[in-house]
Amino acid sequence: MTTHVRVAVIGLGTMGSQVLKTLAEQEGVTAVGFEQYTPGHDQGAGAGESRIFRSAQFEDPRYVPLLKRADQLWTQLEEQTGRELRIMSGCLLMGPPSHQHIKNALASVTEYGLDYDLLDEEQIRSRFPQFGMDSGDLAIFDRRAGMIRPELTILSTVLLAERLGAEVRRNTRVLDIVDTGAGVTVVTDEGPVEFDRVVVAAGPWVNRLLPGLQGSVSVRRPISVWYATRPGTELPSGPAFIRLDPRHFYGVPSPDGISVKVGLSVVDHLVVDEPNDRDRQISLEDLAPFNEILESYLPALQPDPIRVTTYFEGYMQDARPIIQPAPGNENVILLAGFSGHGFKIAPAVGEIGAALALKASSPVDIDFLHREIAATV
Repeated sequence: MTTHVRVAVIGLGTMGSQVLKTLAEQEGVTAVGFEQYTPGHDQGAGAGESRIFRSAQFEDPRYVPLLKRADQLWTQLEEQTGRELRIMSGCLLMGPPSHQHIKNALASVTEYGLDYDLLDEEQIRSRFPQFGMDSGDLAIFDRRAGMIRPELTILSTVLLAERLGAEVRRNTRVLDIVDTGAGVTVVTDEGPVEFDRVVVAAGPWVNRLLPGLQGSVSVRRPISVWYATRPGTELPSGPAFIRLDPRHFYGVPSPDGISVKVGLSVVDHLVVDEPNDRDRQISLEDLAPFNEILESYLPALQPDPIRVTTYFEGYMQDARPIIQPAPGNENVILLAGFSGHGFKIAPAVGEIGAALALKASSPVDIDFLHREIAATV
């Protein structure tokens, strides 16, 4: 491994925090992280109180080795930080057996020998009466799954990186990245800083720094809505859940013990030019799809929202993220477009991003994610 390397990490959110921590653990590496807000802020993809951790992969079974490595690193991260970052209460993946995502999930759990239960409609109704079902539905109960605390994870990871020797520049906006041939100059609102390598993990702000990605990474605004349970319902102690059809949505029992967070899939997210305060306004029309979902599939929830919030994420058209050097410049590593599915694999992506920055081999095979992109520095 190359020694005496200066590496910048731009964006200390979901992925950048993990990269910075991993770099700080390496000998001979000076790691400096730049965050335009403060770690654990509510603007980007790490906002919203909870994320789902799961082992069953309905996107593509080839993610499972990446997820298994992330699972190991989650346990290690909890030991290092001394914080409970996950609550492993399982995840229920529901839908018709003909749906391609159900087929993919079944392929992932069988091929990799994951711990799961396969439930038919009658078994689902008996075991999880809090959910509405369609005729012929089946469900995969993923036992190695549960809830992640995203803001706490990001903050705890950045603080750990600092204890390990990384420098963190809070409330510092990066304006430009300049290729110097021998390295990279990171231009901030406080002045330029020279580095050997840079990892760009700017989330929904990535297009500001790398305009060449404009045609690849779209910025979207997900909405999260919290609902209290009806009297006598114990749903907050139950599993996280995902329904794939006829409308793709998910839910996570809240740590507050009284509510459940519900979110929609990408097709229901507003596309925006870039994150800004104006796009954080939520209307009654935005909540209409949630009302339909509660009526048909979540009868245990009281349909009056007790909390509503929104944030921003970067999406790829095929939902496969960018984890690779920038074209023509191996000193710039791109981590972008995780399409709402990145938090569960974040520790593994942090390990991979750090390895790429140090020109070491990836600890997990990610060749299936490689793509041709136009962004240059």
